[in-house]
Amino acid sequence: MQVRFYEKEQINKLLVVNKPIFISSNSYLNRIKRKFKNKKAGFSGTLDPFAKGCLIVAFGQYAKLFKYISKTPKTYKAVIWLGVQSESFDIEQIIDISLVDNVDEKKIIDELSLLTGKIEYIPPKFSAKKVDGKRAYELARNGEEVELSKTTMNVYNTKFISYRHPFITFEVTVSEGTYVRSFAQILLEKLNRVGTLSYLERLNEGKFFFENEKELDPLDYIDLPINKYFGTQEWLVQGKKIGIDYVEKKENGKYLIITENYFSIIEIIDGEIKYLVNRVPKYEK
Repeated sequence: MQVRFYEKEQINKLLVVNKPIFISSNSYLNRIKRKFKNKKAGFSGTLDPFAKGCLIVAFGQYAKLFKYISKTPKTYKAVIWLGVQSESFDIEQIIDISLVDNVDEKKIIDELSLLTGKIEYIPPKFSAKKVDGKRAYELARNGEEVELSKTTMNVYNTKFISYRHPFITFEVTVSEGTYVRSFAQILLEKLNRVGTLSYLERLNEGKFFFENEKELDPLDYIDLPINKYFGTQEWLVQGKKIGIDYVEKKENGKYLIITENYFSIIEIIDGEIKYLVNRVPKYEK
């Protein structure tokens, strides 16, 4: 007799898991799916295999909400290993390890404190950026040339933690899509040193922190105004088109509509209402 590993009934859960090192985000998600015995799940904010930490996971209907939940800024704890050269700017593609002279700790602190605001950079070639429809890391691992365009990171805050030669430990709070590996290389240029990241941990994504996989209420994380709705819950459940007179706020924009058992996300464009996400079950505390 074959044992059914996954439950047929869909679950709706939002939680933060703590991805360990040396496993891909997709592989770890599969572990979480098996743990909760449910196949329909997704995650937001891919972590590199060598990185660990906060990974937002949503099951069922809650997986539709990723683009509407606030996930920034993100804070990382990182360690630079001085004297190490790596094609991937981390410990996965090391080319050479050399002994290097000590760096003045005050210079590290000063240079790190200056690296805030908008900073232009080129993402690492071992990244998930797409080049001609393919992931950059796939091309790089095949030995192909990878040319990525400049982009901008927004660095909100930096914090020096320690310097124990040859390791520099710091925290950095950045905008979504930032590669901390590239940030580390910018700091190394300022210090006139070579090095790579030997450790990277995501501490949080906006208000999302790892708290032993505690279930979360998605309404606490959706950064949209609530629009009062005058129709019936059944209309929303059925996906019935609703007129502009059935909502209080009529200005163009995206809004939350909350009823007794469900919530929906709508968009108003010139007096027309469009469902973006409909009839999502409310979190039961």
